[in-house]
Amino acid sequence: MFDVLIRNGKVMDGSGNPWFYGDVAISGDRIAAITFPGRIPEEQAKTEIDATGKAVCPGFIDIQSHSILPLMQDGRCISKITQGITTEIMGETWTPAPHGGKCADLPEEWAERAKEWTRFGDWLDAMVDFGVSPNVGSFLAGATLRSLACGMRMGEATAEELEHQRQILAEAMEDGAFGVAYALIYPPDTYVETDEIVSVCEAMSRYGGVYITHMRSEAKQLLEGLEEALEIGRRANVPVEIYHLKASGRPNWHKMPAVIARINEARAQGQDVTADMYPYAASGTGLATVVPTWVSEGGQFFERLRDAQTRAKIRDEMTSGSPWREPETIMPIGFQKEENAEYVGKRLPEIAQMRKQHWVDAVLDLLASEGQRISTIYFTMSEDNLKLQLQQPWIKISTDAGGHDPDQAKQIGPVHPRSYGTYPRVLGKYVREEKAIALEDAVRKMTSSVADRLGLRNRGRLQAGCFADVVVFDPETVTDRATFEDSHRLSKGVREVFVNGVQVVKDGVHTNATPGRFVKGPGTREK
Repeated sequence: MFDVLIRNGKVMDGSGNPWFYGDVAISGDRIAAITFPGRIPEEQAKTEIDATGKAVCPGFIDIQSHSILPLMQDGRCISKITQGITTEIMGETWTPAPHGGKCADLPEEWAERAKEWTRFGDWLDAMVDFGVSPNVGSFLAGATLRSLACGMRMGEATAEELEHQRQILAEAMEDGAFGVAYALIYPPDTYVETDEIVSVCEAMSRYGGVYITHMRSEAKQLLEGLEEALEIGRRANVPVEIYHLKASGRPNWHKMPAVIARINEARAQGQDVTADMYPYAASGTGLATVVPTWVSEGGQFFERLRDAQTRAKIRDEMTSGSPWREPETIMPIGFQKEENAEYVGKRLPEIAQMRKQHWVDAVLDLLASEGQRISTIYFTMSEDNLKLQLQQPWIKISTDAGGHDPDQAKQIGPVHPRSYGTYPRVLGKYVREEKAIALEDAVRKMTSSVADRLGLRNRGRLQAGCFADVVVFDPETVTDRATFEDSHRLSKGVREVFVNGVQVVKDGVHTNATPGRFVKGPGTREK
């Protein structure tokens, strides 16, 4: 007997091979068989799903998830699961363990428990015990690592601090980390020089770890940022993965062909380097990123903004040498105080006009007022570059976002639509409508390509014996519905989703099941 039989679908096994009609059988948490249609009698399956006219493929793996806090509050991860995402890989900018490093404020019910997370894997075990719909895994955040050893100060790590970081990373790799993630535009990562990153990465080479990076520049110094990433990979003898590849800012759009050519050249020379991206021409991060990074030293960011003398220095630097020279492309959305609510969704020049201020003064005042980073959308990318990037064989799809419940939209506030629409947008807009890439290749970029980069040989593909993370979607209707103006809208077209053989989406609706597990990297040593 099989637990589930998915009949008559267009099977896409995740490899990029052409689809074929077939039946997929699930027993327990594994794929038991893939056969030609009708080979398995109906009476051999407890549950049967008719997938006629639908695609059947592996669950999507998001290599750049920001679902740490959302999963701690609601393990269902609704906006991600309903896209077909069955595995969330976290780690950019922060991880809550080992406890004591740089991290976002944990929910009250988790903060006390976190004090016991002395090792990297403790928080992921706790998350699974809490109950999560997707599988969860992570890189160790470079910010957490650096702050554990050096706090938020600038400057080189001492020999003792460097060795401390190397030891923590080695332990994290044994706990299941996929590698180390540096986001080199955010403090304290931005304080770390190349040599220090190389030394840290050398400690994970023997574990099969990956250096994954938000490069030091995606704008004026884009090519230089890429060269640094390649240098780190070569010197440390580790693979390189580039987070959300992009050329940011109109003056830099023309650089993307050169970036692609350089990555192709490195690969031709034998270097293991790949990248991922999201399918939107706008990025999302904090408004605080327009402020010079030295302002964050020692964790005194907001105190410095409120000091008149220091603020004057900040203003002078921003007006004379800020990397963001197009304020009209910047749209803050994450205001939390009622007195600032009128600015949600407006561009900086309009906000400045409303406040009768220079836009830099408006930014500094609003950050000081809010006392938080202020989630912001940056409309700085080229649609032509998106299509060009999508066509590269070494590109994967990622969200760079957390998962949300649309019923909590008022409490959450506006978010980047990638939280709700990334994967259906690729399948609908770029595959079906614009035919920029083939459907099977898009599925590969969401499944086996990601699994291979992570060393997950038993996920990301439809194959007997692999874990039963399975998605059934309609290629003719799958699409994103979330927009920058109305972001909390679920995608449509993903009909059924299974995680470890358990159905988490049925007829497009979340079942509230939480079968997710802790997925681990190749250096794991079981306790």
